[in-house]
Amino acid sequence: MSFNLIAAIDIKNGECVRLRQGEAEQVTVYSDNVLQTAQKWIDNGTDRLHLVDLDGAFQGAQKNSKNIKNVLEHCGKKVPIQVGGGVRSMKTVDELVSQGASFVVIGTAAIENPEFVKEACRSFEGRIIVSMDARNGKVATRGWKNNSNQTMTEAVKRIEDYGVSSILYTDISRDGMQVGINLESTLALASITKIPVIASGGLSSENEIFELSENFSKGIQGVILGKALYEGKIRLSHVSKKLQRLRGPNVN
Repeated sequence: MSFNLIAAIDIKNGECVRLRQGEAEQVTVYSDNVLQTAQKWIDNGTDRLHLVDLDGAFQGAQKNSKNIKNVLEHCGKKVPIQVGGGVRSMKTVDELVSQGASFVVIGTAAIENPEFVKEACRSFEGRIIVSMDARNGKVATRGWKNNSNQTMTEAVKRIEDYGVSSILYTDISRDGMQVGINLESTLALASITKIPVIASGGLSSENEIFELSENFSKGIQGVILGKALYEGKIRLSHVSKKLQRLRGPNVN
């Protein structure tokens, strides 16, 4: 096992986009070709792809299934792919795994229906990632539109023994802002759970990636590369090659 670079592909209306702080109205379109974008990040050395159906996250059911299925079909054997956004039923989990998803990301349902997460983990062992998105210390749901009453600690403790593969933690206030990953909060989360944590939200420099990777032994499994990647502040091929050198020849 080693630290993972995970290139994000957020899909809205069939296009690759990035949002600011999760606001659907504050959207920047980077490409109208999802498959081409996926292949680009694979060619540049991403360890995984992170596909998000943003319309699904807001509306409660996947709306960009055609694009997601296309990427899974053409890229699923090249790198592991994790898919989220609007995953609220076992039927959706089953379909995504059947289409080639290595991991399925469950967000809102993990807070509103934890029994669903338990069932998904039991049926698809090692394939379920839970997304924990925080605003002012509380977990947000439904495309970040709603704030729950649960703190991160409370939410994580509820799923601790379900068999979740990892927790994808996002500081919403930083997402899409390129102001820096909230390393302190990410490490604090990792310290209270045995579940590996994937960092997300606000990445602004390559140095932050290397700093995060140095905390792999503390439970930081990887990082989501979003807006900074799309705007050229992160040189994926350069970071990937440097991490490979740091990992050494005997580390997978």
